[in-house]
Amino acid sequence: MTADEQRAGVELTNLDQPLGPDAGATKRDLVDYLDAVADRILPVLAGRPLTVLRVLRGRAPFMQKNVPKYTPDWVRTVPIWAEASHREIRYALCDDRRTLLWLANQRAVEYHPALGLADNIYQPTHLILDLDPPDAEDFAAVVAVAELVRQALADCGLSGAVKTSGSRGLHIFVPVELSGDAAGNDVAAATRALAARAEALDPAIATTAFIVEDRAGKVFVDATRSGGATVAAAYSPRLRGRGERSDGGKPCTPVSFPLSWSELADVHPSDFTVHTALEHLGDRDPWAEAMPAPQRLPDDLIEQGHTIPVARVAAMHEGKRRAKARREG
Repeated sequence: MTADEQRAGVELTNLDQPLGPDAGATKRDLVDYLDAVADRILPVLAGRPLTVLRVLRGRAPFMQKNVPKYTPDWVRTVPIWAEASHREIRYALCDDRRTLLWLANQRAVEYHPALGLADNIYQPTHLILDLDPPDAEDFAAVVAVAELVRQALADCGLSGAVKTSGSRGLHIFVPVELSGDAAGNDVAAATRALAARAEALDPAIATTAFIVEDRAGKVFVDATRSGGATVAAAYSPRLRGRGERSDGGKPCTPVSFPLSWSELADVHPSDFTVHTALEHLGDRDPWAEAMPAPQRLPDDLIEQGHTIPVARVAAMHEGKRRAKARREG
């Protein structure tokens, strides 16, 4: 087999080149993996403005929102105004295998869809909590905090699905019913309230402190995935490094992998790579199997969340206060 070939009408080139010095994978490995999981990853990408992380030869990895000018006209795109940069961004919509293979050929390793659909990216379809350990060695602590989140969800009649982030932690997804213009703000508020409730169940191991130095070695329950944010898709490959075992391992390209709650204590994020994930999957789609139906968020959860400051804003003000105190001290 040559280093070039064609699939679904897409010319694939330089397939035997490594993705990077630490990837432990070639471009062919990336293409083969994504092609094999296309029927499982496409449902979580379809209809959502997509940001990808590309790894080009001789360049540092970079996040790409705006599709390049040479993008084929058969790749569906959507223009969205970016308030932060005051410009229109043309996002790709990865709705089919052909587009997925084209992106893989562009050395797009990571796939980060918007939380909302293209018609309104500010209305998330899922409430998401991101659990981040203080270091890569303590995945057991992440699992313990995931159980706190699961308990906090159950206490208000909700349930969610869990996956490895492909890095050091876990993502918990709760599909939500949306109604009304304030739905996006309400989901963000409920996310903050759930994080606070999980922290309150065991503040010795869980924290909602946005400022790293305030976390005291605890697992960070990140409630900031809201608004126009993105998150690594289930089944998406990730860059090597953050998801590896602490005892040293071979270079790899990990994958954000769906798990059942009962499996959490018996796995590690580094178990799932572009080389091994398919063995664990077989013919199943565990993300689709585990995902509950959309659920109505309780009013008291939303109300509590609206009393909790937005973490990034609070952290910005606190950072300014501390800087001033240092200057004056």
